[in-house]
Amino acid sequence: MKTKSILLTSLLMICFVTMSSFVMAVQDKLTFEGIYDGHEDYGYNFIGIDEDDEEYTMTFQQVDEGLSKSFDLMSDQHVGAKISVTYTVTTETEIDEDGYEDEVDIYKIIALKKL
Repeated sequence: MKTKSILLTSLLMICFVTMSSFVMAVQDKLTFEGIYDGHEDYGYNFIGIDEDDEEYTMTFQQVDEGLSKSFDLMSDQHVGAKISVTYTVTTETEIDEDGYEDEVDIYKIIALKKL
């Protein structure tokens, strides 16, 4: 009887962890609207306006491979265009030259829509 209880509890915990990580993956998609400002070595820059009407720059380090074939951000063709960007943010851990771990957020564009 005790073994059944332990197995049932373990199964419920596994289901809970699996479902909660699925929900987090679904929530990772974010949207941003801004003016495309061009590509630099470090990423793709967009200019946005915050609640105080101040400009700020959003930089995306990666573009979904299939998207980069249909929407060429490497050319100047879209510079100055207002674009809706759907993106994800993942955190990667890097080791610096002193051996310390450093967490870096990677912004990846997964969808673009010209407005």
